[in-house]
Amino acid sequence: MDNVSIIRVFTLSGLNEATNHRVALFSLTLLCYCVILLVNISLIMTIILDKNLHEPMYILLCSFCMNGLYGTVGFYPKFLFDLLSPSHVISYAGCLVQALMMYSFACSDLSILAVMAYDRYLAICRPLEYHSVMTKQRLSQLVCFSWIIPFCIISINILLTSRLKLCSSNIQRLFCVNWVIVKLACSSADTTVNSIIAYITILVYVSVGFFIFWSYMYLIKMCVSSIEKRGKFMQTCVPHLACLLTFLVTIVFDVMHMRFGSKDAPQMLQNFIAVEFLLIPPIMNPLIYGFKLSKIRNRILGFVYTKSK
Repeated sequence: MDNVSIIRVFTLSGLNEATNHRVALFSLTLLCYCVILLVNISLIMTIILDKNLHEPMYILLCSFCMNGLYGTVGFYPKFLFDLLSPSHVISYAGCLVQALMMYSFACSDLSILAVMAYDRYLAICRPLEYHSVMTKQRLSQLVCFSWIIPFCIISINILLTSRLKLCSSNIQRLFCVNWVIVKLACSSADTTVNSIIAYITILVYVSVGFFIFWSYMYLIKMCVSSIEKRGKFMQTCVPHLACLLTFLVTIVFDVMHMRFGSKDAPQMLQNFIAVEFLLIPPIMNPLIYGFKLSKIRNRILGFVYTKSK
């Protein structure tokens, strides 16, 4: 029989080899988190306060940055606390909530990028129909769906995980991941349904990724013959593509490492790969949009100039 006990607390062992560098890691992590909060909140407030930016593209960008804050809130406060704590533990319920936040954040990012691709398709390829199709009601529905649907899909995965009997409480990562929790299930536990739903979820979001890729390939094809469309594409679509590539690279690295990575790799390297999608996109995305989109750049520079007088 399996040695089953009721798991109430998980141990996060990802920091075991970093005990001598906790203060430096804490300072660096706190600085990164402050930068994430600063750049995302600045962009959000700029869009909210400037009525000239109350357009679909900028509202979607605002939602994108809010999602970035949501994802980082699920990781950084707990990680900063762990860096100062002698024991790195998290409650069973807290672990499931953290896993839910991490996965729904990543899936929502991809959903919002898909809506952004659709918005750019309408604006560039069907400009005369744009305002009649992308109404305030349609925009609200798309934003809500890009948050609610990923949350519901990941909630199903987490609920299926919560029914499993676990035979270990040691998570060899910095934070809780649903796939890792499932691996802690006893040998007698049936994880078939978990695997099926997980692969369906992966298939759904791989399809979303292909839709985004196809959308931009189609846009590039349509814009090649028109100088006006080409300029519009370079101004508004290049930031989307840069953010998409940043997101995909960080997520693929993490997934590939979880599935095929060597357990003998240095712990610090494993930790960096694990937190890439919580570090690079939340910082880079607002900076890419802030520098590339002229309306936002001019609004921020105008605010800084006014304050410096």
